[in-house]
Amino acid sequence: MHAHLKTIGIAALATLAATATTQTVSAQGQTTLTVYTTTASEDLGRYRDRFNKAHPNIRINWVRDSTGTIAAKILAEKANPQADVIHVLGISELIRIAKEDLLLPYKPKGYDQIDAKFKDKVDPPLWSGLYAFEACLCYNTIEAKKKNLPRPTTWKELADPIYKNHIVMPNPNSSGTGFMTISAWIQTWGEQETWSFLEKLHNNVSVYVHSGSAPCVMTAQGEFPISISFAFRGVKEKAKGAPIDIISPKEGLGWEANGVAIMKSTKKLEAAKILADWALSEDAMKLYAEDYAVVGRPEFAKEIKFYPEKPLENMIKNDLYWASENYQRIVAEWQKRYDGKSAKK
Repeated sequence: MHAHLKTIGIAALATLAATATTQTVSAQGQTTLTVYTTTASEDLGRYRDRFNKAHPNIRINWVRDSTGTIAAKILAEKANPQADVIHVLGISELIRIAKEDLLLPYKPKGYDQIDAKFKDKVDPPLWSGLYAFEACLCYNTIEAKKKNLPRPTTWKELADPIYKNHIVMPNPNSSGTGFMTISAWIQTWGEQETWSFLEKLHNNVSVYVHSGSAPCVMTAQGEFPISISFAFRGVKEKAKGAPIDIISPKEGLGWEANGVAIMKSTKKLEAAKILADWALSEDAMKLYAEDYAVVGRPEFAKEIKFYPEKPLENMIKNDLYWASENYQRIVAEWQKRYDGKSAKK
């Protein structure tokens, strides 16, 4: 189990056990929902405030970590689930969790308006897609110039020995960004070519970190000239003034969609449905569109400054069901080959 799991308590006095087993109602008649999420820590307040503006009687107790860690926690708690709702977790992980019969079939309001790539195969759905995030390269122009490192325009160029020890990327066991990137390469190039490429890339990677955001943050701070990360984080760092380019490699972008789902075990079903409905509402879609260029309801998407051009056109044809089915096999093989360079947890 991950003892370091970060809990951001909106209702700080409510323990996870209590919120999972009792209807926690305050003197004001408020219900507390325990919500597992991968939303960036600095954005949780914004999500809470926007939701509470519409629904002041429901308080959210966030439990936040990276994709692999949250999914592992949910599966480890299978016999005694602690969450009421999962809001913002990769769909390939939600598919895995659904196979364990942990999710409640529910079609939120607004589901019929979301793009087909964000929909479950079953009706009523066990999960609903919210927005997509795409892999990218972050390239520190100042540090790269100091080290005479050319600006890569393709994924394959990262295998060039000139980049030895200058690349940081996410560990696919703990990071959804790490897994979706490798899954995209396999779906694009095939298994043999991808593992051959990963062998060369491994020689150039200095460290594998346990977050999709961290590599681009490290590049923005000048620790590593190049990183594999995702566009949302690159945009945030560049907007703060970091000397980075956000590169969309020519072979296409791996991507994942984040979704929402209700835990079958929740004792607070009405409040959970309200949160799921809100997650697909116009209000929520506009909130996602502040950071992500591809949202579940396309009419609410907007252009984002610094975001790589044409994100929809550059997204690979991604089979999230294939990714989910092959997840364990791929990460186990990766772990066996490359875990020696993983950062300590």
